[in-house]
Amino acid sequence: MVRRLCHAWLAVVLTLAACAVQTRQVPLPAPAAGTNAAAEAFLDDLERRTFQWFWDTTNPSNGLVPDRWPDINFSSIAAIGFGLTAYGVGAERGYVTRAQARDRTLATLRFLWNAPQSDAPRDVTGYRGFFYHFLDMEAGRRHQTTELSAMDTALLMAGVLFAQSYFDREDAAERDVQDLAGRLYRRVEWNWMQPRPPLIAMAWRPEAGMTPHDYRSYEEAMILYVLALASPGHAISPEAWSARTANYKWDRFYGYEFINYAPLFIHQYSHIWIDFRGIQDAYTREKGIDYFENSRRATYAQRAYAADNPGRFRGYGGHLWGLTACIGPADASAAVDGREVRFHTYWARGASAGDIRDDGTIAPTAAGGSLPFAPEIAIPALQEMQKRYGERAYRKYGFIDAFNPTFAASGLKPQSGTVHPDGWFTDDYLGIDQGPIVLMAANLRGELVWRVMKRNPHIVGGLCRAGFTGGWLEGRCP
Repeated sequence: MVRRLCHAWLAVVLTLAACAVQTRQVPLPAPAAGTNAAAEAFLDDLERRTFQWFWDTTNPSNGLVPDRWPDINFSSIAAIGFGLTAYGVGAERGYVTRAQARDRTLATLRFLWNAPQSDAPRDVTGYRGFFYHFLDMEAGRRHQTTELSAMDTALLMAGVLFAQSYFDREDAAERDVQDLAGRLYRRVEWNWMQPRPPLIAMAWRPEAGMTPHDYRSYEEAMILYVLALASPGHAISPEAWSARTANYKWDRFYGYEFINYAPLFIHQYSHIWIDFRGIQDAYTREKGIDYFENSRRATYAQRAYAADNPGRFRGYGGHLWGLTACIGPADASAAVDGREVRFHTYWARGASAGDIRDDGTIAPTAAGGSLPFAPEIAIPALQEMQKRYGERAYRKYGFIDAFNPTFAASGLKPQSGTVHPDGWFTDDYLGIDQGPIVLMAANLRGELVWRVMKRNPHIVGGLCRAGFTGGWLEGRCP
């Protein structure tokens, strides 16, 4: 299939990234004439490699995507949602045929629909339409005592609904995709996962019942609430949206005012499937921004934090930044460069006002997931990672999950990964970190995921019930 033309944002003036980090809020850079050939070639390679991770590591018989690879222990249902979306990207780019993408999607949806659902603690895949966070890669049953996850089910359903709208032709196979996707989405009892309405609880376990914690603020849960608000048979009330926004933390960080939350994935996940440019809810109307602008500011603020580098971690700078949830080298402390550093394995790293979670570990998905928000700083950051570390960081399937330049001087033994003179590098990829890279690259270059999801009535309906107006929603709400 003929490769689509890049979106105009790819034509930014990349030399802006070499300028000193600004402490004032800056507007989105204006598009420039032409394209940067080096940036386009880099994104071509990154997008293809990252897509290939999903295509090669997924179990083709049931569509289950590994949580991480090559250390495959179980599947992540959120990673399945990213994978279902990535198949459309692969078909559009010509990495696979549309028929191949459709068949992989059908195998996934058929498995999800037919897999056992009940309140039994064993030999099941989900309950009340929700799915357990982790599943066995082969049988697709609950992994150990993992939770029935509201948020991860939402990410899965985002991919399901993408498939429903992408495979929109009237042949029998694509109609099967549409039908299965609709049934899977309608089956989720979002209002059951509300022990403390109007908010949605994080999880349920058959052994203990509902978790005492809700998604109550600016977490990654915008997509969760949009899907729950639009449910044909199990919708939650519109009051849920205002209950969340009442708990937002609006603050200034490194000169930028925005809704603060430390890890960058919080500012990215929902934006993969929803184009928030120009649409506003009551909260953002009051602040005079939209959620896209909020994420742009969060991205710039984190880059400014890295350039300032208050923790004095090695390697940080205006072209090397990116804190989000990712794999890390070890759960241990050591003296490095005259200070004590506490390192972590998997941890929700990030930086925001009053909340710094930093051990020197940089995750490429942090910059990759922000590609549409700030390509003029995200692309150079990714290019610098590849240039500086080569195959230690950039391999067959694109960027490994994380690396830590500081850890090499700690004298500690890593719990996973490999230490080189210039840092620690994981050997693993994470599905939920690969997904934002390939899908946000697709949104930057051609708005593919956004364009498809704007056609989905459930996305439109959920946004309308949350009170969004303006922009591309104009005239589409009752």
